[in-house]
Amino acid sequence: MVQEVIRLILEAYYEPQFSNSSHGFRPKRGCHTALTVIDRTWQGTKWFVEGDIRGCFDNIDHKILMSILREKIQDNRFLRLIENLLKAGYCEQRKYYSTLSGTPQGSILSPTLANIYLDKFDKFIEQILIPEYTRGKCRAENPEYSKLVKLAWYYRQNGQFDKARQLEIKYQKMPSKNVRDPGYRRLNYVRYADDFLLGFIGSFQEAKAIKEKIKTFLAANLQLELSSEKTLITNARNEAASFLGYKVLVQYSDDKHTNGKRSINGIVALRIPARVIEEKCALYMRNGKPIHRPELINDDDFTIINIYQSEFRGYVQFYSLAQNIAWLRKLQWVMSSSLMKTLACKYRTSVAKICAKYKKTVKLPQGRRKCVEITVPVEGKKSLVARFGGIQLKRNQKATILDLPTSRKPAFRNELIKRLLADECEICGAKGNIEVHHIRALKDLKTKGRKEKPQWMQVMSARRRKTLMVCPQCHDAIHAGKPMSQRVLR
Repeated sequence: MVQEVIRLILEAYYEPQFSNSSHGFRPKRGCHTALTVIDRTWQGTKWFVEGDIRGCFDNIDHKILMSILREKIQDNRFLRLIENLLKAGYCEQRKYYSTLSGTPQGSILSPTLANIYLDKFDKFIEQILIPEYTRGKCRAENPEYSKLVKLAWYYRQNGQFDKARQLEIKYQKMPSKNVRDPGYRRLNYVRYADDFLLGFIGSFQEAKAIKEKIKTFLAANLQLELSSEKTLITNARNEAASFLGYKVLVQYSDDKHTNGKRSINGIVALRIPARVIEEKCALYMRNGKPIHRPELINDDDFTIINIYQSEFRGYVQFYSLAQNIAWLRKLQWVMSSSLMKTLACKYRTSVAKICAKYKKTVKLPQGRRKCVEITVPVEGKKSLVARFGGIQLKRNQKATILDLPTSRKPAFRNELIKRLLADECEICGAKGNIEVHHIRALKDLKTKGRKEKPQWMQVMSARRRKTLMVCPQCHDAIHAGKPMSQRVLR
């Protein structure tokens, strides 16, 4: 509660003063705003400087942070409270460890303090480096290009259209501007937490100088170190920079035309890295093939399908800014196969029978699509529908995406109320007069020397729940250690 109040006070005061280039842990900002700025305003970038601050949150200097806070906050009691929080330390295995640097791990206050600390870095980039490496209103004309354009116009005016067309083909393979104009420089900057990216129009030597100046400033003024392994200078035309889970590159093609003009030269492209697709697919595969998820087989069909759909929707939503979002079709196929195998394992039947039961052609706004679908009728209300598939894999430049890439979510849901309202024994399926069996901890289910777990233990282990809804007869049998009737789990 105290940390939340401190956070609210600091955020209310500092938020209007933060740089527009900072997008991490701020209201109405996130990955989507950082990536959108790059996508829309970094045209013509020649070099990317990928930056990563080594152990930023763990290495924030307390003295420097407090001096930054004292510049604008005059309340000494409030400052002492923050300082005491920074020095509170932590306990691990009953041993106390003091914190001499860094912000408290897991604290809701840490992101705000980190933004206040790194705001000095933002100001250095915006007030010193960007003005130093920004000059010229526009690039100088390419004389050879201009000469051919004028000559083609002359031929066209005199009816010599074949000659004009030949010159047109020739000059459309040339840059219209001087790409190495020494009088034109631009530097763009965006930061998300401790990761930042700079886009520079200029020479490689100047890009190296920018990197060194950043390294020197961080070490001298903030006592932070630039990670040499992750801080790279990338040729924007030939290679892609990595930022917030995306590949960022600048496109060039003299053959791609729109309305008679080259349409993609210098335009920034955001793409899904190939390794991301492989990593996500691997979560649902074993030995190169889709695999069932045994932790789900004790959940109902509606929940299983919903889990797969919510996970896939998360992947699509995060990468909705990517031009190659269609690559997610491979992941969709792998997840669909895994879903079918999970349901087949649950009912101990074949995948073909599960497909025949659950696969349907559904009419959607984008047309008819084959999906995995189940409908649960509800008396007096609209039926509940769980569906896997039907999500359009189309780029959305106006998307608002999550702050972190979606990972595979744990399958376990807090369904205690739902399980109680079902009024059904989870062992034998009997209805009415349901009781709740409790255990102290899940580790109690791993009793050494037991050859085979009874049915109730298997159900609790699979669900990873310390509770089990049972009828009085099954409850008595559990405590008496007697065998009980077994139902086919749904």
